[in-house]
Amino acid sequence: MQVLILGAGAGGGFPQWNCHCENCKGARQHTIKTTPRTQSSIAVSVDGNKWVLINASPDLREQINSHPQLWPEDHVARGTRISSIVLTDSQIDHTTGLLTLREGLPLPVYCTDVVKEDLTTSFPLFTVLKHWHGGLHQRSISTDFNHTFVPEGADGLLFQPVVLESNAPPYSTYRDNIVPGNNIGLKITDTQTGHVLFYAPGCMQANDTVKQVMADAECVLFDGTLWVNEEMIEHGFSQKLGTQMGHMPVNGENGAIALLNRFNVKRKVLIHINNTNPVLNEDSSAFHALQEQNIELAYDGMQIEV
Repeated sequence: MQVLILGAGAGGGFPQWNCHCENCKGARQHTIKTTPRTQSSIAVSVDGNKWVLINASPDLREQINSHPQLWPEDHVARGTRISSIVLTDSQIDHTTGLLTLREGLPLPVYCTDVVKEDLTTSFPLFTVLKHWHGGLHQRSISTDFNHTFVPEGADGLLFQPVVLESNAPPYSTYRDNIVPGNNIGLKITDTQTGHVLFYAPGCMQANDTVKQVMADAECVLFDGTLWVNEEMIEHGFSQKLGTQMGHMPVNGENGAIALLNRFNVKRKVLIHINNTNPVLNEDSSAFHALQEQNIELAYDGMQIEV
């Protein structure tokens, strides 16, 4: 299984357009050692020809143009190597890239019924897209872990939904009222090798299924949004803890590092990194702490073979 990191940043990317925190200022002025990141999205493939896009970032046009693996084949005037799209939630930073793909519709879009509800009511993206040429081909994902599915063009890969305890977007009727399907992770199994990828870009705490999948996985791409729970409050950007926003802090007794280190996973990678997170400064103690724990930090263009 080939995994391509199209974007590794959280909402707003890095540096964020209106942010002048130490990280964003340092990135713009080249005073810290760091790498810019677009908003989070990945693609997976068995053969390197057909790709399943997982989440459609607002930066999707830039991401596609930066990755030749997704370009149209040479013998066609127009086309795409993206065969289908899977959405893990209804967040703006994971869905608005669908508008960029409107010229290429129809492409099958897989999501839970709760996400479909958000994207047809409070944030009616699907309502808009159904009017484009070819319409919108939405296909439902169950919240039952045992209900496997194979997205179009993903023969050889088996997908399983992993219900995550996180939070719905501010515009959702389910905000602060978590129900199964607001957020899912994905267990993706290569049926030929049996190797497992676990993708969970937004997770507040680990339930039993999350732990079970981590124990099975060769590679985990996990929520690395904030270094500490109080990070947004300390910067004066929010009055909410990271867990209230739906994200487990990276550091601390109940953080992502401690969770990942409980399992013998070959590659542990943090993704969905917020612009305030000190790990983005590669000279920081936080970044070096990850290195010491053999935990990687995802970056745009990163390629992983599972």
